[in-house]
Amino acid sequence: MQSTPSAWSDADAYLADLLVGHDPHLEAALDAQREAGLPEIEVAPVGGKLLNLLVRISGARRVLEIGTLGGYSTIWMARAVGPEGRVVTVEAEADNAAIARTSIDAAGVGDRVDIRVGRGEDVLPTLEGGFDLVFIDADKESNTLYLDWAARLGHPGTVVVLDNIGRDGEIVRDDTTDPKVIGTREGLQMLGEDPRFDATALQTVGVKGWDGIALAVVV
Repeated sequence: MQSTPSAWSDADAYLADLLVGHDPHLEAALDAQREAGLPEIEVAPVGGKLLNLLVRISGARRVLEIGTLGGYSTIWMARAVGPEGRVVTVEAEADNAAIARTSIDAAGVGDRVDIRVGRGEDVLPTLEGGFDLVFIDADKESNTLYLDWAARLGHPGTVVVLDNIGRDGEIVRDDTTDPKVIGTREGLQMLGEDPRFDATALQTVGVKGWDGIALAVVV
């Protein structure tokens, strides 16, 4: 079989069926997002399951998410923190936050999720620190801002996940003019040079195309 975007998607679907399965609440959240016309930029099912596992593996009880969208990844992580845990998720668009609130409540984890509406640069300084895991999946141009706050609001051992670092391989271009690629490169450079982080990154292919994540721990 040739390595093509179609083959990547087929393999992703196979893995999702095998390892994730079908979930009515998660699928309803995606349906609500589609019906509202939100962009289809949420994590893939296997990515949602990865976030769920990372929360559980790390024992995280306080999770910060930057970029709620329709609440799909929020539900995955809210399930993982357990009944005594908490997810604080930051969403710039009030309409998105309202859709997410409905889906999160319908999934039965509404009491674990605090949605803060506003731009990250305005909301993050108002939060109390001590987060055990931070998931960054918002505008790529602000990656360094979000990583800085991840370190400030975390503690030694906090897990940081930075999404969408693949950018179709454009991250190798130092002459790029794409602000999303520039923001991604700057975020990766920060993870490599800032002494507050120890990090690595993985490229992925699948339903999200040529993508990837960076994974770091606050030291």
